[in-house]
Amino acid sequence: MKSENFETIAVRTQAERSGFREHSAPIYMTSSFMFEDAEQARALFADEIEGNIYSRFSNPNTTEFIQKICKLEGAEDGIATASGMSAIFTSMMPFLSSGDHIIVSRSVFGSTHQIVTQILPRWGIEYTYVDILDTVGWEKAFRKNTKMVFVETPSNPALDMIDLAWLSGLCKSHNVLLNVDNCFATPYLQKPISFGADIVMHSATKFIDGQGRTIGGVIVGKKEIIAKVRFFARHTGPSMAPMTAWILSKSLETLAVRMDRHCQNALALARFLETHPKVEKVIYPFLESHPQLELAKKQMRLGGGIVTFLVRGGIEAGRKFLDATEGLSFSANLGDTRTIVTHPASTTHSKLSDEERAAVGIHPGTIRVSAGLEHIDDIISEIDRMIKA
Repeated sequence: MKSENFETIAVRTQAERSGFREHSAPIYMTSSFMFEDAEQARALFADEIEGNIYSRFSNPNTTEFIQKICKLEGAEDGIATASGMSAIFTSMMPFLSSGDHIIVSRSVFGSTHQIVTQILPRWGIEYTYVDILDTVGWEKAFRKNTKMVFVETPSNPALDMIDLAWLSGLCKSHNVLLNVDNCFATPYLQKPISFGADIVMHSATKFIDGQGRTIGGVIVGKKEIIAKVRFFARHTGPSMAPMTAWILSKSLETLAVRMDRHCQNALALARFLETHPKVEKVIYPFLESHPQLELAKKQMRLGGGIVTFLVRGGIEAGRKFLDATEGLSFSANLGDTRTIVTHPASTTHSKLSDEERAAVGIHPGTIRVSAGLEHIDDIISEIDRMIKA
C-alpha cells in the first residue's frame, strides 16, 4: 500500500517475511548470519551488496525500525543505538576532532550537558553555549573551527523552541551541521529535516516506545552523513538489540494515536494549572500565554505531551507536591502511557549548578509533568490534590 499518511506508513512499513508468511515480524535473536558462498561474503564486507552479517552491524528487526523512522522523519538513512544518550554521543563524534568547536543550546538534557562540558573537552573539543532564544548570540557564536550546532526543541524541561528554518540557514551559511534532538516532539509532531536539519536523533525510550518498557536511540539524516555515523557506530558498538528494535517498531504503529491523546491531555492540564491559585507559572507550547506560540504552531502539529509548571513556595512546596504522589508516577522518565511527575532540579538536571539551572528556566519549585493516557479528569484531580497537599 503506497501512502504518504503518517499512520499508514507507521503500520505498513515492514521487513521481509520468512517462508512462514507470518503477519507480525519475527524476532531475529541471532548474533550473526550465514553466507551463501564466498563471493557473497566478500561482497557484503565490501559494501557492494546489502545484507546482514552481524547483529552489531544490522539485523532485520533494527532494519525495519530504522526504515519506519526514516520514512516518518523524511530522512534518507539512519541507524539505531542502544540508548538515547548513545544516540546523542554517536551523532556528534563522527564529525568532531581535537581542535574543533561545537555550539549547543543552553537548554539541553542533563546528561547531554555532561557530554558537552566534561567529556568532549578531554579530546580537545571546544564548546559554546547559547541561550536558545538569543538570536544575536547564535550569530556571534560561530568560529572558523565550528563543525556542529546541537539543539533540543522543545527543550527539556523549559519547553523553549528555536526557529529551525532560521537556524538551518545560519548553519548552512557557515557550512556547519545542524543536529536536532527531536525527542519531545517525535516525528509525528515535528519534522526537523523539513526545516533544514542535517541530523535528527531521538531517545526512543520516551514517546516512541511510549510504555516504559525498553531503552533505545535512533539517528537519521542524509545517506552521506549517516555513512559516517554508521562507520563510527559499527566499530564502537552502541548497537540496538533485536528484541528492542522489534518492540520499538511495534510501538511506532500506535505513535500517532498515543501522541494525539498525550497532547490533548497535556493541553487540558496546562489550562487547568493556569487557573490554579498555588501555581506561579505554566509552560506549554500551545498555550495562548506561551511567548513562542506562533513558532510552535509553525513547526509542530500539536503541543506535545510535556507540561512544566512552577509551584508557589519553592523547593519545599515542590517536595511536598512530589511526596503526595499516589495516583501518578514519580519517575525520571517521560513519554509513558502513565502520567509521570518529576522534579528536574533534584533529578534529571541535578548535576547543573544553581546558576546553570536558573539560566535554562529550572527553579527549585519547577515540576515537569509527562501527561499520560489516563482519563484527563483523573489526571487533573490527582495533580490538584497533590498541589493542595
